[in-house]
Amino acid sequence: MSEGLFTQLLDLACGIFLLAAVLVLWRRELAAMVRVFAAQGLALAAIAALLARHEHRWDLLGVAVLVAVLRAGLLPRLMRRALVAGGESAETEPLVNVAASLLAAAALTLLAYAVARPLTELAPSPATRALPVGLAVVLIGFFALVTRRRALSQVTGFLLVDNGITAVAFLAASGVPLIVELGVSFDVLFAALVLQVLTARMRAAFGGTDLDDLRELHD
Repeated sequence: MSEGLFTQLLDLACGIFLLAAVLVLWRRELAAMVRVFAAQGLALAAIAALLARHEHRWDLLGVAVLVAVLRAGLLPRLMRRALVAGGESAETEPLVNVAASLLAAAALTLLAYAVARPLTELAPSPATRALPVGLAVVLIGFFALVTRRRALSQVTGFLLVDNGITAVAFLAASGVPLIVELGVSFDVLFAALVLQVLTARMRAAFGGTDLDDLRELHD
């Protein structure tokens, strides 16, 4: 693969990766959020696969396959099951409206590029120049985490943060060891399983998955 083609494909994968994070803020339908998260998982796997192909690292290719299976397949499936258990279809009352959320995403992306600029100048390369994308997704994930009220929406924000951190690891250090990725992936999988149980219990106790209802648990 030529350097030019690698750069173009990597930029495309990173663009889709960032766009998916923005779409999570734009869409209110929980099922659509799950589909967007699955698409982001594929983009993350593509980033890892491109780096593996460019650097001839077959261990990184194994990590890419693992990312695709877990983050584009298994986790979205568990999230859909949690969505069915929760019995709700949309994020009806986010703390920040869609227009303001998109403006915040743009501001956070600019902040990520400003913060990451000194790092990219240390060792300029196609991968390091894409580093701000991973950081932007981390910031957008945190924003989604604190501005959404439904359990599934907040967990989606948490998973965006995890995807962003993984992307930063791929782009800054050409990936992480397979055993580390396995450990992190199982932690995320465990969190998704807890989500499924939590949404079912909240649905039974409160009739919904609005986390503000947990305030009723205080004495």
